[in-house]
Amino acid sequence: MKKVGRAIVLHERDNVATMLNDVDSGEEIEVISQHGTFKIKALNRIPFGHKVSLRVIRKGERVVKYGEVIGVAVKNIQKGEHVHVHNLKSMF
Repeated sequence: MKKVGRAIVLHERDNVATMLNDVDSGEEIEVISQHGTFKIKALNRIPFGHKVSLRVIRKGERVVKYGEVIGVAVKNIQKGEHVHVHNLKSMF
């Protein structure tokens, strides 16, 4: 059986979701939001509790989680990519 990752969108303005389990590169992620569920493909390994991009986030664009800006992309981030310190400059 193919492993499926799960992630949750915490606010409708978010452009990232939070992983509910570990996922490996190439695996499917079921994203749960207040509007239902949809699927994206993981572009890298993403650990539990980390963020996955829900769409392309351009360099310099704000990253939004909990409906709040948490940082700025330091390079282009693709849909399904791990969002962390290597591609995000924190606002805190």
